[in-house]
Amino acid sequence: MKVKELRDFKLFLEAKALQEGAKTAIASETSLMKDWLRPEEDEAWQTF
Repeated sequence: MKVKELRDFKLFLEAKALQEGAKTAIASETSLMKDWLRPEEDEAWQTF
């Protein structure tokens, strides 16, 4: 029984970490958008 509880807790912590990472990524996207949406960026990526 203890093993199952430990496994469940581990899965809970992993899911929580993924959720926090997603929140950080979304917040970063908003702040970085001003740099991404510039004509200079579009021009630089035309070579790829």
